[in-house]
Amino acid sequence: MAPQHPQLPHLSRRGFLGAALAAGVVLIAEPTPVTAYAAAGDVTLTAGGISLLASIGGRLAIRDAAGVTRSAGSRFQLKDQLTGIHLSTGGTPALAQLPDGTPAIRMDYTFDAAAGSTTVVGWFSVSTNHATLEWRITGADTLLPDGFLFSRAIQAPTAPDAYIPVTEWIRDAGGGIPYEDTVGVAHTSTWGSNLDGLFLLDRSRQAWTNATWMHAPGVPDPAGGWTSRADFFFSETRPSATATIGRGRELGLELTTNRPFNLYDAGGEPMELTALVANGGAARSAELQLSVRDFDGIQLAGTTVTGSIAAAATWQYTFTVPAPAAGIAMAEVVVRSGDDEAFARTNLATLPPYDYLSADSMFGIANYPWLQRPSADALLDLWERVGISMVRIAYDGGPGLPPSAFDARGIRHNIELQPSLEVTDAVAAAWAADKLSVATGAGAGYFEVGNELNRPFNTGVAAQAYLDKALRPVFDRRAATGATIKLMNNGLAGMDKPWVQNFIAAGGWDLIDAFAYHPGRGNFTPDYVPPGDDWGSGPEGSYWNFYGGLKQLKTLMAQYGEKEIWLTEAYAATKPNSWWHDTYRHAAENILLSLALAKAEGIKCVCWYQFHDSVLGMPQIADPDNVEYHFGLMNRDLSPKPSLLAYATAARRLDLATFRGWLTFPDPKTFGLWFDTPDGPATVLWNRADGYLLNTTGQRTDWHFPAPEVWIDPWPTKTPLTVAAGNVVQRVDAIGRTQQLSPAHGQVTLTLDGAPRIYYGLTPQARRGVNTLPGCRQGRPRPVVTVG
Repeated sequence: MAPQHPQLPHLSRRGFLGAALAAGVVLIAEPTPVTAYAAAGDVTLTAGGISLLASIGGRLAIRDAAGVTRSAGSRFQLKDQLTGIHLSTGGTPALAQLPDGTPAIRMDYTFDAAAGSTTVVGWFSVSTNHATLEWRITGADTLLPDGFLFSRAIQAPTAPDAYIPVTEWIRDAGGGIPYEDTVGVAHTSTWGSNLDGLFLLDRSRQAWTNATWMHAPGVPDPAGGWTSRADFFFSETRPSATATIGRGRELGLELTTNRPFNLYDAGGEPMELTALVANGGAARSAELQLSVRDFDGIQLAGTTVTGSIAAAATWQYTFTVPAPAAGIAMAEVVVRSGDDEAFARTNLATLPPYDYLSADSMFGIANYPWLQRPSADALLDLWERVGISMVRIAYDGGPGLPPSAFDARGIRHNIELQPSLEVTDAVAAAWAADKLSVATGAGAGYFEVGNELNRPFNTGVAAQAYLDKALRPVFDRRAATGATIKLMNNGLAGMDKPWVQNFIAAGGWDLIDAFAYHPGRGNFTPDYVPPGDDWGSGPEGSYWNFYGGLKQLKTLMAQYGEKEIWLTEAYAATKPNSWWHDTYRHAAENILLSLALAKAEGIKCVCWYQFHDSVLGMPQIADPDNVEYHFGLMNRDLSPKPSLLAYATAARRLDLATFRGWLTFPDPKTFGLWFDTPDGPATVLWNRADGYLLNTTGQRTDWHFPAPEVWIDPWPTKTPLTVAAGNVVQRVDAIGRTQQLSPAHGQVTLTLDGAPRIYYGLTPQARRGVNTLPGCRQGRPRPVVTVG
């Protein structure tokens, strides 16, 4: 985990969907007459393509143009922080009008006495293919508006419902790179025969939505109380386009490709990038402008096309670009019409299949695959392609996939389960017995007993309680049952030396088979070792470093005994325009160097946190301010970050590598790692002329840092290094691109900077206990001005 930083307010260019919904501007198509009918306790509203039927008891049915019920529900759910959950017990509908005279259904819900003075009144109306559902809630101040839900059951769907965020891209007013923000959430349904529907809300948690209930959090009502709202549409287009058209304003844009994860096997393959433009206003002409750049900023494609879009309609256009020979392509499409403009970005990459040979690879993933899109098989295929051979958490009945799914793929799996340190000894013993049974039943190789239970960090105060209430009960239970599963301590947040020292003093070292921790890292390069021992663990503390903590741990192990080291969460978070976090380019470089250092230090396994940008419970909900959202190797839209290619590059190049040692150079700012591989010696080289701190340039304000585009080289100083070489030297960069360097007269000159690169064709030697590159001559560093 990493410390949080304060946030600055930001708004999207067009405002949030919720504002549009609250203003009542949703208009999906040309208006049609609305008819209303009330008889025998039933109230019906009808417009083009849709009708609502409300009945005694609170029932509300949404029906299509043929009168077939597609969704039905009857209850509203509240949550009070004192009295708990309350469900409506009935409801009485009546024909009414909205303030503008629009026919509406009013539903007065009833609750039992436990709900106290709470009132819920529903107001429902229709327009063409669209129903507006609004609940106005009053009651005690202890009501929790984030706990409001309404019931609905989709009738006879032909496919499972989906949870689809609706996003838009924003250019940061403070400078830096653009980012996505969420402007709505769609719960989609389909009934075949080109009939689709969706509930569109400002916010909604997938984790709090099921086949019966939909999460519909309330917002404060100026008149008092709260309002909870959802809009339902029958629509034949994608949710993003439905949201744009439904708002009745401006242009929207969504990008898709012809490959899962936007990944291609070989250079030259046709990459099809489809732009879906939605028009929420009157008929207009528009132009689409495509720009595609590679990792160095070279433009791979640039073109503009024009077209016409009818009112409340869409325009779809597909661009075709050859896949790069290797590496990644960053695409941006802009749509313009008059003064209106929208844009969207995505990444496409070339990543050939690869056969990994190591039976005990150190490359893992830190959590279960909870975002299985487009399918679980497709996701596991990708995991295998990038070299993931271990998953940290898998058990039957748990989140993600069951252990059998990984067994079928040959992916090893462990387990981590979280105890409480504030329980009685009896409860702790019962937890240990239960969870050890779960762990052994899952076939886990290791049981990581808890996660980040070392708070407050860097103090050591929690070590004794952890031993008493978690680890020792599990250790004792393992001894009693004869289980052979190996035990790890809880993965510490940061390499918490005081905690480890107290843990050892209390006898914990003999209870574990492996040591687990999370090398959190701020704006430091992975090889940074902070000076001194007083590492602050606050929001800007040097405690959050990678290699310094690892060296601390190695020193303790030299004194108290060696253990396997597991980095059960390692990361390179890419929160946009934040100086404490990695840029997209730095993340790729730092992933390669982190994994190379881990391999050099004999780390048993590095479990990368995590695979996708997203948070559990709200998958693919763009959240630029939430650090937790930005840890993925993949973007929110399932396209690859450069980070994914860096992980794959490390997994492929270090698959069967054996570390031989650090290399020594005349320039103390030049560093190198020497590995033996099946392809010959491989050296990882870099230079620290520009220091160990990242994101130090530009107008930093509070947490904000105007991050450069990914294709901008962030290292101004280039240091030449001349070494002896044979016929050919191959250079591999962080994202796996190769370049052949041709030696002359038995020598080759390399250009080093802060980015680690792998070189083949050099011949490291060990002389008098020092590892060197023969013929090594260091040139004078020279600054390079990069033009964006």
